[in-house]
Amino acid sequence: MKLLNSFGPNPRLVRMFAIEKGIELPTEDLDLLAGDNRAAPYVSKNPGGQMPALELDDGTVIAETVAICEYLEENQPLPALIGTNALERANTRMWVRRVELNITEWMYNGFRFAEGIEIFRNRMLCLPDSAADLKKKARAGREWLDGLIGGRDFIAGDKFSLADIVLFCCMDFCKDVGQPVEDDLKNLQAWYTRVAARPSASASLHSAAAGLKMAG
Repeated sequence: MKLLNSFGPNPRLVRMFAIEKGIELPTEDLDLLAGDNRAAPYVSKNPGGQMPALELDDGTVIAETVAICEYLEENQPLPALIGTNALERANTRMWVRRVELNITEWMYNGFRFAEGIEIFRNRMLCLPDSAADLKKKARAGREWLDGLIGGRDFIAGDKFSLADIVLFCCMDFCKDVGQPVEDDLKNLQAWYTRVAARPSASASLHSAAAGLKMAG
């Protein structure tokens, strides 16, 4: 299998997950900024056009970051980043969904419709007038989470999990494009610093990240 890969926070999410699990994923890189992911032949494999996707040896293509991570964990259960039993897996999935619905989707669209508008205006429906409000909604989500994670090391509890990777890759990217990690959210700031210190955080950065001055 191989990861259809590019610069960006979502491909980084899968790379960071794989590194944490000790999985070596061969990669085939596409130029996200040039729009390779929105054109043939990639869209014949992933009609959604998002990056990344996981192409299996039989040609099957799995898209969507969480689905890819679930597949990797099913095939290599340990170390567990989703869970070792039904309760742990349900807890992690619950927190992943909370993070996505309350924070990351608002942050990403806030970027796409503002700082990233020149990249995305011809690729998707963009609503630039909504960008400021989307960022406010994301800020409210971060405030909500900050109030919940005091006294624990990670989002889903005491164990590092997929929920941490989902939020970290989003916040680390967005900090450079108009949505910084707020100092007044003390619990979230401490969590962010804790995750950023993990070897997988630096190892998962794309080779283009330094030149683009964005963490993806």
